[in-house]
Amino acid sequence: MDRLWAMQVFVRVVECGSFSRAAESLDIANATVTSSVRNLENYLGVTLLSRNTRSLRLTDDGEGYFEQCNQVLQQIADMEAQVRQKKGEISGQLCIESPAAFARALLCPALPAFTAQHPGLSVALRQTDHAEDLIATGTDVAIRIDSVNDADLVARPLYQAHYVACAAPGLLKRIGTPEQPQALLPQHCLGIFGAGRYIVSDWTFAREGEHHQLTPRGELHFNSTDAIIQAALAEQGVIYVLDVFVNGLIRSGELVELFPDWSTGSRNFYTVTPKSRFVAPRTRAFIEFILATLDAQRRPPSGASIAVRQGRRGLI
Repeated sequence: MDRLWAMQVFVRVVECGSFSRAAESLDIANATVTSSVRNLENYLGVTLLSRNTRSLRLTDDGEGYFEQCNQVLQQIADMEAQVRQKKGEISGQLCIESPAAFARALLCPALPAFTAQHPGLSVALRQTDHAEDLIATGTDVAIRIDSVNDADLVARPLYQAHYVACAAPGLLKRIGTPEQPQALLPQHCLGIFGAGRYIVSDWTFAREGEHHQLTPRGELHFNSTDAIIQAALAEQGVIYVLDVFVNGLIRSGELVELFPDWSTGSRNFYTVTPKSRFVAPRTRAFIEFILATLDAQRRPPSGASIAVRQGRRGLI
């Protein structure tokens, strides 16, 4: 029995809360996970996990062994990463999770340049608007907005995005270009609504003590940033989205920014990694690359607060 591998499988089962999810994250068969844990228990002469058809929990022996396994595996990972970093080696597979709109606007165009810098590296990008469990999915680094769902994750400031009102030149030629937010008609505005209810978000503008709020009343509303941007490009209406998603379109002239001298709301983007004493070289290289790719002036300060919602810990 490969004890180190068996320890890794056992730890992953605990982290994922089930044998099947652990097997999926390790890309091995369920039976392999089951036999590995059983062989480890036979070797130790104790029961590590108490399981039935509906639940899975650590025994008293299992809790102590799990903590020790975590320490040992972390020490090994740190030592290996330090050696690779000293060699300047950036290789293997980097697994990234990102909101779909952020990936489409920034990551997908930038990643070819990143992999060109590191020929021994491959990148797997998961685009999703539903935050996944980084450990269960084997994700090295994720892009998150405003909050993380697990206090055991490390969030690093990446970019502070501001909302911009913008529209296609053809639309503005038809309806006229408003000089200030108060002149913008709600029926020309397309809205975005969040999960659960079809209620569009208001737009806010501020300048030198002036404040203006607008509720979109156009014919189209979406729960997708990608969809609303496509509608704007098709001259269907004015939109209000984070600049990070439309900077390139504004630079190219496909969209025109309105009211650039007015302040709007902002949201912070972060890179998120599992908590560890040492970040793998490939993860560190990616974070440095994406920081360089984005506008450093819009990055939130290092002391910027990030909301942390307590996620599940241990078994479910």
